[in-house]
Amino acid sequence: MSRSFGLAAVQLAPVPWDPAATAAKMVAVSHRIVATFPWVDMLVFPELVASGVEQLGRRPTVEEWGRCRAPVPGPLTAPFTDLARRLRRWVVPGSLYETEGDVTYNTSVAIAPDGEIVARYRKLFPWYPFEAESTPGSGYTVFDVPGVGRFGLSICYDMWYPETVRTLTWMGAEVILHPTLTTTQDRELETVISRAHAITNQVYFLDVNGVGPWGGGRSVLVDPEGQVVHQAGERETFFVQRIDLDRVTRAREAGTLGIAQTWKQLRDFGMRFPPYQEGFEEGAVFEGLGRLELAERP
Repeated sequence: MSRSFGLAAVQLAPVPWDPAATAAKMVAVSHRIVATFPWVDMLVFPELVASGVEQLGRRPTVEEWGRCRAPVPGPLTAPFTDLARRLRRWVVPGSLYETEGDVTYNTSVAIAPDGEIVARYRKLFPWYPFEAESTPGSGYTVFDVPGVGRFGLSICYDMWYPETVRTLTWMGAEVILHPTLTTTQDRELETVISRAHAITNQVYFLDVNGVGPWGGGRSVLVDPEGQVVHQAGERETFFVQRIDLDRVTRAREAGTLGIAQTWKQLRDFGMRFPPYQEGFEEGAVFEGLGRLELAERP
């Protein structure tokens, strides 16, 4: 039995700092996508779109900031649990600002077709010092789609730390869902990183980026041998693709392009990498390295 699965990547701009209006927009486009492409099994959106966040736009008012954060489950996830239930589809509404007491997290959830939140992931690496409002999460998240395979959740700046995707893959992930909000010039680098993660971990990597007044976009799906399946442009759009998770199994068993059996060799390596042992902070690379703060003019 083939492990085929239909993905829709929705590259969408928010209604700035208005999560209710943004959710209505996300719901409407989801209905249109599923009506046109009924074979789609999952809809995936960009980072922080469910909170209405516009990168490099105006700062929110105090009232707007209050509306953009909520517990999970709560008012920010409710439109999407209802959407999943109505469409009988998986929904990953990008990410949102989750509150727990006085703490705010940048959180992604996976919602099953029955409307249940089956996975929650808090971004491990907020984009410091720019994302100072977010507290780092403390764990990794994978979830199973019955009869298909295991998916892992990652958010934006997490991708700059290869250990994140490596850990998700070690936990069994075959597809990485990676909501992103990057409208800056490093987007070109992120497309390279997406391919690198797919190649070195032999996974599908879906990076769904937001768009805004300063650009962005270029969402990308990469297959487990590092080939770009599809890359979007820089405006609001979506793309749909059917993936086959059996290709992940074949890549790991026979090797990427029939050559590199990396997971087998890593299993048999027999050593532990020094940076991941006691005393990581004492590495020579950190000598003379300054504080993590906004760069000043020279």
